[in-house]
Amino acid sequence: MERKFTALICALNSQYIHSALAPWCLLAGVERYCDEGISAEVVEGNVNEDLDVILQRILEHEPRVLGFSCYIWNIRTVRKLIPIIKSECPDTVIILGGPEVSFSAREILSDEPLVDYVISGEGERPFAMLLGAIVRGGSAEGIPGVSYRRDDGLYIAEPHFSDEDPPNPYSEKYFERLENRLAYLETSRGCPFSCAFCLSGCGKPRFFDIERAKQDILLLAGSGARTVKLVDRTFNANRKRAAELFAFIIENYGAKIPEGVCFHFEIAGDLLDEETLELLTGAPGGLIQFEIGIQSLNGKTLAAVSRKTDIERLKSSIKRLVETGNIHVHVDLIAGLPYEDLESFAESFNGAYELGAHMLQLGFLKLLRGSAMHGNPQKYPGRFSEDPPYEVLETPWLSACDIALLRRTERALNKLYNSGRFRRALAYIFERTGAAPFELFTAFGGQIEDGEKAGLSLDALVELVLDYFGEKEEIDRITLRDMLVCDYLSTNASGQIPLALRVEDPELKRLKKGLKSGKGRRGIARLYSEPCAVFVDYKDKNPVTGEYPLTKIPL
Repeated sequence: MERKFTALICALNSQYIHSALAPWCLLAGVERYCDEGISAEVVEGNVNEDLDVILQRILEHEPRVLGFSCYIWNIRTVRKLIPIIKSECPDTVIILGGPEVSFSAREILSDEPLVDYVISGEGERPFAMLLGAIVRGGSAEGIPGVSYRRDDGLYIAEPHFSDEDPPNPYSEKYFERLENRLAYLETSRGCPFSCAFCLSGCGKPRFFDIERAKQDILLLAGSGARTVKLVDRTFNANRKRAAELFAFIIENYGAKIPEGVCFHFEIAGDLLDEETLELLTGAPGGLIQFEIGIQSLNGKTLAAVSRKTDIERLKSSIKRLVETGNIHVHVDLIAGLPYEDLESFAESFNGAYELGAHMLQLGFLKLLRGSAMHGNPQKYPGRFSEDPPYEVLETPWLSACDIALLRRTERALNKLYNSGRFRRALAYIFERTGAAPFELFTAFGGQIEDGEKAGLSLDALVELVLDYFGEKEEIDRITLRDMLVCDYLSTNASGQIPLALRVEDPELKRLKKGLKSGKGRRGIARLYSEPCAVFVDYKDKNPVTGEYPLTKIPL
């Protein structure tokens, strides 16, 4: 029988650069589990697009069945689209699935009368079975994870978790759509831990066939994507398996894995053993990125959210990884957790900063539907936004004013530290002032807030740093200026420096002429805190820090 189109699977990403994996998993489920006469198609968009553009992309298919993958970043857009789609195609069956609806099926079906079904949990087999029932004109009764309306009211199913490897999503069509966006790879589902703020601990963790994982690694590495992001929630929960895959990636780099491809993993730092740490020292620079959740360094806070962490081992592992210099390390803190007041959070922040990770993310607690924290407000009191992403507004330990202050801290942290553009200047400022990191970033956050109201470019930010910190008595303004010059030249390939850093110097023209390179763009400047000049050739960027090598020449 000739296959015919029956369903459209829609994914709305947070940004164009992201490429959703869920719809392709569902499509693979249709291919594996559906009858011969049933097929599906994937359509993608992102929430920053005009609604009409997304709408036309969907309606041109005249879908008989339309499924949406729902997340905190796209649920508002999905809910806006549904009534418009139904007005244009009233017979279209609407199916919602994904983490944002998996634990609120009753609410969705009650509040959204135009939604026909909600799939909770893993969707590959349930979605395929539901399509078969719709095509046959049958009932959804008995299909795992599917909630729906019936004559006697709502039927609400428990989230479905499978015990088998899901069908492989990497079809020819997937690679045609991927282009050069981020590629996502899943080699396991679930998590052995049960953190109260997270959904990933739902369902027994299971690890997919390791040979399939290796083949998928090679497929995605050769797809043209520059970054392959592993979505396993704790990639190294099985230490032996993780080490085998790390070794496979390292061994194949430069051969079956093209140079320049990077693999991003979320790991538990305290689960890294000595053997794995030694293995990772041999990874080529930039091949591997790690995201490591610290969340808090307050033991009472971690215990309250059922997060099991060996804090000292965690800190030791992060320091070891950073010291190797070949792996980009990203660590996370969460503001708004129980028993974490401003003083405690400052201690966690300062402790995390001292680890030297390349990025320190200051996130804000989200009250995710289906999490233990969401289901027990007495144990986890607080006030949260009613709209996605449901971020914390205040807790018994952090006032609304405290949260606002932390927003300023986050702003300064991102601009100065996480941007990687002020490494030398920050080191000098901390050395001279002796300020604690939390104190410094919080204070400067107010300056950035004022500047952003008028639009704050990078050059304006550099000037703000020079003026704000250059006025402090412990700081030598000329030395700070020189540090900013070095930072700017080594991270900005224009080869120019901002007006605020320029000095009228009659010798500068002669110096630049003498140091000019005929082999490409070169940034040149003179330093005044010491008798030397610096230059940067814009090649051989460090894949871990993002900096170009800077050379000093004595004068």
